[in-house]
Amino acid sequence: MTIPAKLTLMVQVGPNAYEEHVVAFNPTELTFDKGVQLAEIAVPGLDAPLSQFIRGNAEKLTLELFCDSTESGMGLGATSVTAQTDKLFQLVKILPEVHAPPIVTVFWHDEFSGNRLHDAWGNNRRTSFTGMAENVRQRFTLFSPEGVPLRATVTLTLREYRPLEEQLHELNLSSPDRTHRHRLAEAQTLPALAQRYWQRPGLWRELALANGIEDPRRLRPGVLLTIPALE
Repeated sequence: MTIPAKLTLMVQVGPNAYEEHVVAFNPTELTFDKGVQLAEIAVPGLDAPLSQFIRGNAEKLTLELFCDSTESGMGLGATSVTAQTDKLFQLVKILPEVHAPPIVTVFWHDEFSGNRLHDAWGNNRRTSFTGMAENVRQRFTLFSPEGVPLRATVTLTLREYRPLEEQLHELNLSSPDRTHRHRLAEAQTLPALAQRYWQRPGLWRELALANGIEDPRRLRPGVLLTIPALE
């Protein structure tokens, strides 16, 4: 019989210290919320405003976790479920050593949302989610005769956390004022490359000149082309 994988929270409790928390019951659903910020540029006479990308917004992951301690009994001397829930509640508390709540990474399985992105998105694939706890909501639903909480549902919301260096590596942004190298793929054309790197397909002649291409209709796949910086 295959043992199901357990969702795991890797909590950074110090500059080089981590604590692993394996949940007792896997959540029944995960909610990912990611958006971008767009600006509308109004141009008189047009049917609709022009849209311009400003930046991406932080992604949010919300999961509902079930906690239960009734296996050890429900009568006098029962074990409190807070031994489980406090591991989640502490995620919104400030760590004295780092002066902020901890960084949390959620692992479950490689088949994670975002692990099958198209190659055009470069290094953006992922198999986990890293963020800081934005909200922890605890709902206790069962108590012992002494009033000890025995069962609870905790809703945890994490806000995406990614350092600048990591984002720049993932984006691998192309800039027209820098020189690039590109290995030609099957059926690629110089106008398509000029559009990709410069957003100006009409400049394909500059690409041909920079690479000594006499006939742009006869390009050999696999050739490494130089994409010069656009003045």
